[in-house]
Amino acid sequence: MASKYDGLARIIIQNVGGKANIISLTHCVTRLRFKLKDESKANTDILKSTDGIVTVMQTGGQYQIVIGNHVGAVYDAVCQVGHFTSDMKLAEEAVDEKKLSPGAALIDLISGTFLPVLGVLSGVGIIRGLLAVASFFGLLTATDGTYVILNAVGTSFFYFLPIILGMTAAEKMGGNKFIGISIGCSMCYPAIVELSNAEAIGTAFAGTIFATQYYTTFLGIPVLLPSGGYTSTVVPIIVAVFFAVKLEKLLQKVIPNVVKMFFVPLFTLIIIVPLTFLVIGPITGILCALITQLFNTIFGVSGLLAGAILGGMFQVFVIFGLHWGLTPLALTSMAAVGYDNIIPTAMPATFVQTATVLAIYLKSKDEKLKKVALPAFISGLFGITEPAIYGVTLPKKKPFVISCLASAVSGAIMGGLGVKRYSMGGLGIFALATYLNPETQSFYDVSWSVVAILVGMAVSFVITFITYKDEVKAEPTAAEVAAAEAE
Repeated sequence: MASKYDGLARIIIQNVGGKANIISLTHCVTRLRFKLKDESKANTDILKSTDGIVTVMQTGGQYQIVIGNHVGAVYDAVCQVGHFTSDMKLAEEAVDEKKLSPGAALIDLISGTFLPVLGVLSGVGIIRGLLAVASFFGLLTATDGTYVILNAVGTSFFYFLPIILGMTAAEKMGGNKFIGISIGCSMCYPAIVELSNAEAIGTAFAGTIFATQYYTTFLGIPVLLPSGGYTSTVVPIIVAVFFAVKLEKLLQKVIPNVVKMFFVPLFTLIIIVPLTFLVIGPITGILCALITQLFNTIFGVSGLLAGAILGGMFQVFVIFGLHWGLTPLALTSMAAVGYDNIIPTAMPATFVQTATVLAIYLKSKDEKLKKVALPAFISGLFGITEPAIYGVTLPKKKPFVISCLASAVSGAIMGGLGVKRYSMGGLGIFALATYLNPETQSFYDVSWSVVAILVGMAVSFVITFITYKDEVKAEPTAAEVAAAEAE
């Protein structure tokens, strides 16, 4: 079926170097994310000047075309016009893909793993937040059937997150997604979860700082399980799938074709799953605990400074796609201590960006700019700031700097007061529900979040409104007029 974005899709495919130049295509909330064989074949200037495209970014090994809120429809049109399958990936052996730097590869892996589940992750987070609100006002109790069913929707996704990320990580790395799912299932298996709450049968590394109680063994080797098992965890499953995909690809080369279909999964799972419980899980668990402790220490020393830095830099992270690196940190913190105090420092930045755009919209007399600014302001209220950044503030430079400084003020308030959120949730105004503490039903975190948002918005709006001036186009000189008339 034809789409109104078919024309735009053809322009995009043609100017990224054609279908033959495309390795893979995915999309996030506002961007088409291409991996190209040769980025020099892309006509970036043409794409940037095309109506319907906000801008183009080349970062993290990806060629990113910023579209806006309707990116899903444009993505579908590109897939339809180019005859691509969903999340198209060419055979790895046929692609001479350039090597990414370790940092770029890590961001690419994180974004590729979380992008497919971002919408649902936000949606179920909103449900959890709304249930907390309903419980606080006495509209529902934890024993009500309505509460139980909706809570199952809101909680189960996080509980079984290793299974979901096992699939998306395997797909991202070019492995068998059902092997990834199987590894995740073993980590969430009820008998394994129950073991972590059983009576300890011994202590591993006794007499050292790494002394840890264990509850069972595998071939006589102690199995070190975290409290509550691996449900809701993030890093262990991604690392386990990384090694599983490496092993799977090796086995694909050495096992005869006649038995490959079932022997490859058999040997991959029988090797990787025990290694996950014996080695990968404990090591990543220690690393995650250290990272969590590091951030808690930083915020404990000076939450004000930490919040100011994270808040002020967040929109810069968005430009380069580095904000994805905060997602696993936040989920790790939630799994470990029940809350996240990292992303809250950055949350007001989206609202601050919208206030900056609103000031420009009200002050400017440039009708073309106002047509871009108004929808950018509206989308910003719902947490989507790329149209505001690329379409309005960043090209003007000073407003973007002002928004970053005002975001630092908001971040300092959030970090200094120790504001926390208790689940992943929606973006923009929908995120506020996740700041209600479900155990104490306290509005402390919600209230101070609103204060931080309003302060940052006020600072950014006032300074931008006072300082902003439309660019004055220079009048053509007499010589330029004469030259134009002569032509």
